[in-house]
Amino acid sequence: MKFSESWLRTWVNPSINTEQLVEQLTMAGLEVDGVEPVAGSFSQVVVGEILEAEQHPDADKLRVCKVAGAPDGIKQVVCGAPNARVGIKIPFALVGAQLPPGDDGKAFKIKKAKLRGVESMGMLCAETELQVGDDDSGLMELALDAPVGTDLREYLRLNDTIIEVDLTPNRSDCLSLKGLAREVGVLNRCEVSYPEIAPVAPQSAESFPVELLAGNACARYAGRVIKGVDVSAPSPQWLQERLRRGGIRSIDAIVDVTNYILLELGQPMHAFDLDKLNGGIRVRMAEQDECLTLLDGQDVKLNSDTLVIADATGPLAMAGIMGGEPSSVTSATTNIFLESAFFSPLAIAGRARSYGLHTDSSHRFERGVDFNGTVAALERATQLLLDIVGGEAGPVVCQELPTELPAARSVTLRRERIELGLGFAIPDDEVLDILARLGLELRDTTATGWEFNVPTYRFDISIEEDLLEELARIYGYNNLPSTQMRITAELPLIREQKIPEDRVARQLIGRGYQEAITYSFIDPKLHQLFEGGEAVELLNPISADMSTMRTSLVPGLVDTLVRNLNRQQSRVRLYEKGLRFVPSEAGLTQVPGIAGLIYGPRYEAAWSADKGEVDFYDLKGDLESLLAITAQAFQFAPSTRPAMHPGQCADVVLNDKIVGYLGAIHPAVQKQLGIARPVFVFELDQQAVAEGTVPEFKPLSKFPGVTRDLAVLVDKGVSSAQLENVIRNNAGESLKKLKVFDVYSGEGIDPKRKSLAFSLTFQHPSRTLNEEEINSAVSAIVAQLGDEFDASLR
Repeated sequence: MKFSESWLRTWVNPSINTEQLVEQLTMAGLEVDGVEPVAGSFSQVVVGEILEAEQHPDADKLRVCKVAGAPDGIKQVVCGAPNARVGIKIPFALVGAQLPPGDDGKAFKIKKAKLRGVESMGMLCAETELQVGDDDSGLMELALDAPVGTDLREYLRLNDTIIEVDLTPNRSDCLSLKGLAREVGVLNRCEVSYPEIAPVAPQSAESFPVELLAGNACARYAGRVIKGVDVSAPSPQWLQERLRRGGIRSIDAIVDVTNYILLELGQPMHAFDLDKLNGGIRVRMAEQDECLTLLDGQDVKLNSDTLVIADATGPLAMAGIMGGEPSSVTSATTNIFLESAFFSPLAIAGRARSYGLHTDSSHRFERGVDFNGTVAALERATQLLLDIVGGEAGPVVCQELPTELPAARSVTLRRERIELGLGFAIPDDEVLDILARLGLELRDTTATGWEFNVPTYRFDISIEEDLLEELARIYGYNNLPSTQMRITAELPLIREQKIPEDRVARQLIGRGYQEAITYSFIDPKLHQLFEGGEAVELLNPISADMSTMRTSLVPGLVDTLVRNLNRQQSRVRLYEKGLRFVPSEAGLTQVPGIAGLIYGPRYEAAWSADKGEVDFYDLKGDLESLLAITAQAFQFAPSTRPAMHPGQCADVVLNDKIVGYLGAIHPAVQKQLGIARPVFVFELDQQAVAEGTVPEFKPLSKFPGVTRDLAVLVDKGVSSAQLENVIRNNAGESLKKLKVFDVYSGEGIDPKRKSLAFSLTFQHPSRTLNEEEINSAVSAIVAQLGDEFDASLR
C-alpha cells in the first residue's frame, strides 16, 4: 500500500523525520518497501493561465500562447500540446527554471528560445516533464481556482514523500490511512486526529430496498440513494493528488470519492447508476454460469460459489471484487445508489484469482474489513459527494443479519506469560497503556492478569500469544533486553546399534548412486502400473498427473529415469529416502523407506572398462553392501510383485519378516514407459537399516584352519540359501567360513537337477582339529542334506 507522508501527518504528526518514520514502521512489522518523492526536483515553476492561444504561422502542431503567471507580466510561449487552449491553468516553467533530469540524467534548464521563428519565453509542462505523474498526452491541467503565479510546489504541496509498505496478510487493519495513523500514534504516544464523520441528514425520502440472501457471506449491507448528481464536476485538486500519491488514477468525482474512502478508511465502496437498477438489491450467491460484463470489459461466467450483488434482472457486480459495466456510473448518470458492505473474508478469498483478477477491494476483503466501519464510511462518502457533485441524499438503508456477524472476541493475558514469552517483565501500567492505545478494551482484571475485548478491526488477535506479539512490537524489538540463553546440557543417549542416516547415504554414494528427491504425489497411472490397489487421492492436486500420494518410492525414481533418458543420460544410478503413504484400517500410515535404481552400462565409458550392461546381481551386490553395515543376517527369497519380472524378483527377509524387495522391472511395464533396456530397482523399509548389531571382539585362533569342498546334486528348485542353512546348523561351532564357489547344470547331470559346490573352513580357537572331527561334521551335513533335499554327493 502506498500513502502520502503529508497526508498521514494531517492525522498524526510525531516529532520524527521521514527516515525515522520509515525505520519505525519497519521495526513495528509494517515493512517499508520503498520511499520516493512525489515529484521530481524542479524550481521556478508557477501556476499559469493561458489567456490567448493562436495557431503558429509556420507549424500546424504548434500554438502561440499568451500566458499569465510570470512576476513581470504576461509571456509568450510556443506550445505543441493538443490541449493547449484559452482558460485552462497549467504548470508554467519560467525562463531560468530548472526541470527534472531526463533519460540522459542531465538537468534541463529553460532558456529564451525561438521555435520556427517565434519567440518563446518559457515552457508549459505535462505531468511527466515534472515527474508528478505518468500522463504525457498533453499539458497538466490544474483546478480552475488555482491561484495564478503561485509556486507550483507550494500549491500542490509537492514537498512530500510517497511511502510504500508491504503488509503481511494478517495486518488488514493497516490497509488504510486510518490504520497507519493509529499505528504511528501508538508507537509515538501521539494523539490521532481522526476526521469527524457526522451523519448526513436525509434531504429526500428516496430509498432502494436491499435483501441479504447469502447468510454469513454478507451479514451487513448499507446503501443510500443520492439524486441529482453532476458527474461532470471535477474532483478537487487535493483529492486527485492524494489518490495519485496512493497509486490510484483519478477517473471521475464519484469513482474518486469511493477510492478516496478506500485509502482513508479501508472500506471498499461502489456506486451504481440508480436508473439502471430494477426491483431492489439482492445480495446472493451466483447461479452457475450466470454471465456478467465487468467494468474492465471482460465477460465472465460466474461460478456458484461467487457472491454477487444483483437486482431483479440479474447480477450487477462481483461482491467485493469488481462492479459490472451495465450498471456503472457514466457521464449521463444523474442518480446513484451508493453501497458500503461487509463481506466475509472466506466468501471473497480466492474468488478473484479464480477469474484471473486482483483488485484493491478484493485485496482488503480477503484479509478482513471492519464491519463496524460500514455505515461511517457511507456517511463520509456521502458528505464528500454532496460537496463535489451536489445532489440530494436519501436515508441510509442498512440491512444486517446480527447472528451472522463476527462474534465478539476476548483474550486473556497472564503476567507470568509475558515474562516467559518475552524474556522480561513489563510493568502493569505499561502493558495496559500499550494495549489501550492499540484499541483493546480492558474487560476484567484477575489476580494473574487481565482480560481484554478485541476491537473488530483486529482480525489477527485471537489468542494470548497475539497480545505478546503486540507488546513486543510496540515496546520495540530493539528495546528488548539481551539475555544469555541457558539450556540444560543433557547429552542425548545414542545407542551403538543405531546407524546414522548419512552412513546409509554414504554407502550408496560410494557405489556410484546419486540422491534424488521426488514429489510425494505421483500420476495415478504410475501408481496403478507399479502398485495397484488403494491409494490416497488429493482433493486439490497441483495437476492431474500429481494427484495420488505415493505408496512406493519406485515410481518416482522410474519417472526420474525417464527424464534422464530423454536428456541423453544413458547410465543412471539413483536412490531416494522418503515417506510412503500407505492406507490401512487404522488410517493413513507414513512409512519411511529407501529405494534405489540402476540402468545402463555397468561402468562409465573408458578404454579399459567392461562394456557389459547391469544385471540383477549388480543390484543385489549393491544392496548386500548396504545391508552389510547393519551386520544382521538378511536373506533373499524368490518373489513375485506387480510390475516386476517374475524370474528376477526377490524379497529381502530379516528375522522371518519381509522388509523390502529387489529385482528387474517387467518387460511389459518397461515397454509401456518407453524404456529400451532393463531397469533394476530395490526398495527397503528404512527401519531395516536404521539399527544394526554391535560387533564383539573374539580372539583370533592360533591354530590352523581346515578347508573341505562339498559338491552336491539337488533339484533345480532348491536354493543355495536353503542348503547353507542346513550346512550351518549341522557343521558345529568350528565352522568359520562358508561360501558357494560353483553352480553347474548340463552335460552329465540329470536335467532336473543341478550341482552346487561349497567351500567349508573349520577352525577351533584352542586346538588343532583332527581328521575324525572334520569327517564327522561333513558326514552329518551330507546326511541332513540328503534327508531334507534328497541331495547326493557329486
